[in-house]
Amino acid sequence: MNNEQQGSKGYLFGIVLVAVLGGLLFGYDTAVISGAEKGLQAFFMGASDFTYTDATHGFTCSSALIGCIIGSALSGFLATNLGRKRSLILAGVLFFISALGSMKPEFLFFEPGVPTWGLLITFNIYRVIGGIGVGLASAICPMYIAEVAPSNIRGTLVSWNQFAIIFGQLVVYFVNFLILGEHTNPVIESIGKGVNQVAAGSDPWTISTGWRYMFGSEAVPAGLFALLICLVPETPRYLVMIGQDSKALRILNRINGSVRGKDILQEIKDTITEKTEKLFTYGVLVIFVGIMLSVFQQAVGINAVLYYAPRIFADMGMDKPMVQTVIMGVVNILFTLVAIFTVEKWGRKPLLITGSIGMAIGAFGVALTFGNASMSMVTMLSIMVYSASFMMSWGPICWVLIAEIFPNTIRGAAVAIAVAFQWIFNWIVSSSFVPMFNMHLTPGDHFGHWFTYGLYGVICIIAALFVWRLVPETKGKTLEDMSKLWKKEK
Repeated sequence: MNNEQQGSKGYLFGIVLVAVLGGLLFGYDTAVISGAEKGLQAFFMGASDFTYTDATHGFTCSSALIGCIIGSALSGFLATNLGRKRSLILAGVLFFISALGSMKPEFLFFEPGVPTWGLLITFNIYRVIGGIGVGLASAICPMYIAEVAPSNIRGTLVSWNQFAIIFGQLVVYFVNFLILGEHTNPVIESIGKGVNQVAAGSDPWTISTGWRYMFGSEAVPAGLFALLICLVPETPRYLVMIGQDSKALRILNRINGSVRGKDILQEIKDTITEKTEKLFTYGVLVIFVGIMLSVFQQAVGINAVLYYAPRIFADMGMDKPMVQTVIMGVVNILFTLVAIFTVEKWGRKPLLITGSIGMAIGAFGVALTFGNASMSMVTMLSIMVYSASFMMSWGPICWVLIAEIFPNTIRGAAVAIAVAFQWIFNWIVSSSFVPMFNMHLTPGDHFGHWFTYGLYGVICIIAALFVWRLVPETKGKTLEDMSKLWKKEK
């Protein structure tokens, strides 16, 4: 009788657990480069047919982002035509191919262990393939979870996807640490004009082998994800869209109970009159809000902090920047949990506005104290406040809103556009951070540090105003309610 009334929580959580593995792979793939990049750089610096410069290395380190933009842009088309489940299987396969290909790019076409221009191109192609998987997973995993979850716990379950992303990053840091073991990363010395050399005495194992194991390690979770996703059902909302109402009802009954399952099926059918509708059927505002949520999530500058944390802490004069980076990672996990356990109590908007204000305080704190040795502890605490505020707000809640604010009939295309903007601005922020951070008005001043964090602080305030004025509260609303909400706003 209980299952008739409430459904099976074990079944629901089992489905969601498999889906959030996609989030873990998302975090794993984007962070694996941090441990492998020095060995990879030293390997390709040994090429005889081209010079591997800083600019080339910068592109190689960020080439996966190109795939992320492509994957997220394709996600709407694939989610609508292949379905949510099969699109996630495809993402898992792409992760797996990328992991093995990045580990052994010489496979079939090149002499093992000999760096060449052709090998570098092949390596980057494998990284782009993995990026396409990340782009697909980043858009479709939250969509999948939102479409199977009951409305009263949907925000919490989608927030677990963000936790999985951060956890995936921590897992790969630990895996890279274990792979490195007693070995050391090579020391890279600049010889001017963006050209470097490997310092004498650098560990040859990390140059020839270590970075390969780091990339290859992703094949284990990728293969597991691709297999497990085959065992979960397609989302009920997609099944209704393709006319498979009986299958949709069986799944809804198992998740929500048979009484509520029938009601939800009718609500879905009432809002899905055709497979898809034109993107602007519900007006421009809903698309604008979705895009700007993605833009602000990146424009507040968080990935500049996450990607370059050791560099930032080193520039602050910290003796052990990796220790501060690990501490920040633990803080990030804890504050992501804050969002998970409060999103259904406090709502989406209060968390986003509170987080924006917290981030602004942290960013302005860094801007005002950076470079002052007597206030280095205040600077470090300000960065922690900035990062923690993001993790309890824009990190998970942006994904929750993107997964739920769009009406059923445009969700696939609208999510794809919003997430593509997220990856575009991720690349803009990540690539602009170092030049901005290193700007000087006079030799040795800290103008770039002040300007960069001051700019991020201003953007945080604008983000808070945007949420206050334009973003609807979706706590407790069904996905079908979104159609009514945006028709009123139109």
